[in-house]
Amino acid sequence: MSRRDLPPLPALRAFEAAARHLSFTRAAQELGMTQAAISYQIRLLEERLGAPVFLRRPRAVELTPAGRLLGAAASDALDRLAAAYAAAGSTAGGVLSISVLPTFAAHWLAPRIGRFQMKHPDIAVRTTATREVADFSRDDVDVAIRSGRGDWPGLAVQPLFPVAFTPMLSPKVVARCGPVETPADILRLLLIDPGDRWWPLWFDAMGVAGYDPGAHPDSRMGDQHLEARAAMGGHGVAILTPAFYREEIEAGLLLQPFPAVSEAGQYYFLVYPEARRNVAKIRAFREWFDEELRGDELRRDEASETFG
Repeated sequence: MSRRDLPPLPALRAFEAAARHLSFTRAAQELGMTQAAISYQIRLLEERLGAPVFLRRPRAVELTPAGRLLGAAASDALDRLAAAYAAAGSTAGGVLSISVLPTFAAHWLAPRIGRFQMKHPDIAVRTTATREVADFSRDDVDVAIRSGRGDWPGLAVQPLFPVAFTPMLSPKVVARCGPVETPADILRLLLIDPGDRWWPLWFDAMGVAGYDPGAHPDSRMGDQHLEARAAMGGHGVAILTPAFYREEIEAGLLLQPFPAVSEAGQYYFLVYPEARRNVAKIRAFREWFDEELRGDELRRDEASETFG
């Protein structure tokens, strides 16, 4: 393939604006440059071309035959490039691809994502619920929701809320086994996934000694939202993130016997490549997320005032 002999783009842009306005001053104003910088870029173009493109008059400039030929072609080429750039950006902005943890997808994102789509009907949303960490350099992913400490080089990291946890159970269990009045009472109940690392952290935080996961029947559901379903079915006590189950608690499907929660020193984060921070669809999703979190905080404050 032959190498194209093209002028430098800055020189071409400066010339095209000056040719269109027949004024170095107006070209400089349009491009946010100084008049001296416009003159310099046009001199570079003329040196590269080997012919003048302007005739300099005392109070005006005039295109030479070479300048008229190049000016018409430059305007057409830049117009086509601008149109193609806008079309490509519009196509890229049509689909927002989200990689998200399964429980976060099921209990936080899915009930709300319709509000984002109503606010941005031009953006289609594609969600992949997975525990696998997205590789932005390889996978077709725009943003991801991860849990951890936020130490992911090259990614913009927006903390959402802490990874917090506390036991929850169905009212059916209380009716069958009696009230749960102290944290130690949890030990006499059937635990869902007793090997979950959150259980010893919570018991330690509550000052309950002697927790032995081997003393409980081994059961593993694999994901928190499945453990929650088992708990709502009355099959035991699950250790869950309260932020995901406020509606179930308000509806009486789950009980949170103790207001105290424990944290693992980790957060849920919205992450995306730093270089793509200002992509329109990513910015729109980030701003919508902020609005949702502020709404959650406002509702918590109102609930505290009502029941406090």
